[in-house]
Amino acid sequence: MLSPADLNDLNPEQLRALAATLMAQVSDKDRELVYRQTRIDQLTHEISVLKRYQFGRRSEQLDPAQASLLEETIDGDIAAIELELEALQSPAKGDAPRNPPKRMPLPAQLPRIDIRHEPENTTCRCGCQLRRIGEDISEKLDYVPGVFSVERHIRGKWVCSKCETLIQAPVPAQIIDKGIPTAGLLAQVLVGKFADHLPLYRQTPIFGRAGLAIAASTLGAWVGVCGVRLQPLIDALRQEILEQDVLHADETPVPMLSPGKKKTHQAYLWAYAPPRFADLQAVVYDFTESRAGEHARTFLGDWHGSLICDDYSGYKKGFQQGITEIGCMVGIPDHRDRSFRLNVTDDSGAS
Repeated sequence: MLSPADLNDLNPEQLRALAATLMAQVSDKDRELVYRQTRIDQLTHEISVLKRYQFGRRSEQLDPAQASLLEETIDGDIAAIELELEALQSPAKGDAPRNPPKRMPLPAQLPRIDIRHEPENTTCRCGCQLRRIGEDISEKLDYVPGVFSVERHIRGKWVCSKCETLIQAPVPAQIIDKGIPTAGLLAQVLVGKFADHLPLYRQTPIFGRAGLAIAASTLGAWVGVCGVRLQPLIDALRQEILEQDVLHADETPVPMLSPGKKKTHQAYLWAYAPPRFADLQAVVYDFTESRAGEHARTFLGDWHGSLICDDYSGYKKGFQQGITEIGCMVGIPDHRDRSFRLNVTDDSGAS
C-alpha cells in the first residue's frame, strides 16, 4: 500500500499505470456487487414463489402422498436458497442481526454420551498454569437404525489469572452450522430418501418409533443444506470422471411436479460413468428439466474422449467438436448356439 509520500517519488507514467490499476480494481468490485445483487434478487424471487406455493391455497387436487413429496422437495429447495442467500449477503456488516428462533431441548429420556474437548496445553504463554472456570455444552442428535442418542460436546473454559487470557478448544466442525443433527443422522436421512426410496413424510413416524418424531419440513431443510454441502464433492467427482478416456452416457426421463402446474413435467436424469473395467468406478448424475443436447455438452465441457451412447441426436453436436462416437452395443442371448448377437440400436431401440 503506497503512502502519500511515496506518490511524490513516482513519475507521470508510473502514476498513470497506478491509476489504471486502481480503476480496474474498482470496476471488478462494481461488477461483483452488481452480480451479487442480481443473484440476491433472483434467489429472493424464487424463495417467495416457493413459499407462496408452500403456504398459500392451491387449486390443484393432488393426492396426499404427491403433496407430501412436493412439499418436502420445496423445503429442501428453500433451505438451499437461504444458504446461498446467506453466503451472498455475508459481506454486508450493517444489517441488524436477527434473533434466531429458540430451539426446543432434546428429550431428556434419550441416552447421553459426553464428548469432552479440552486444550492440548493448559499452560499460558506467560508461563502460568491455566485454571478451569467453566464449560460450554452443546447437544447434537445422533441416530443409528432404531436408536436415538444425544452427543454432549463439553468444551472447558481455561483462564490465566495473571494475564486474563481465556483458552477454549475449538468447536467441532459440523455439516449444518449450529444445527442439532450429527453426520450419522443426516446420512440416515439421505440414505433413506435416495437409496431406500423412503419419502421424508414416511421417515417421520419411523423416527417417532425410535423416540423423536422429526417433522418432514425439518428433514427437508436438512436435505437441502446437505445438497449444498455435497456440491464440492460432486464437482470433484465430475472432474475425476472427465479424466477418463472413455465414458458411458445415457439419459432417463423422470416425472417432475413443479409448483403451480397441474400436470407433471418430463425432466431428465443424465448418467455419466467410466467403462466397467476402468480403474475408477463411479457414476455422476446430472438432473435437467429437458432433454436438450446442450446439457450433455455443458457437463462434458472440453472433454474430447470416446463416448459410448445411443443414437440420440442430442449427442451429435459434441461429435462435431472433437468427441469420438462409439455406438451403443446391446448383447442379445441366442439360446440355439449359446452365443451372443451384438446389435447396434438407434434411440428407438430398433435394430
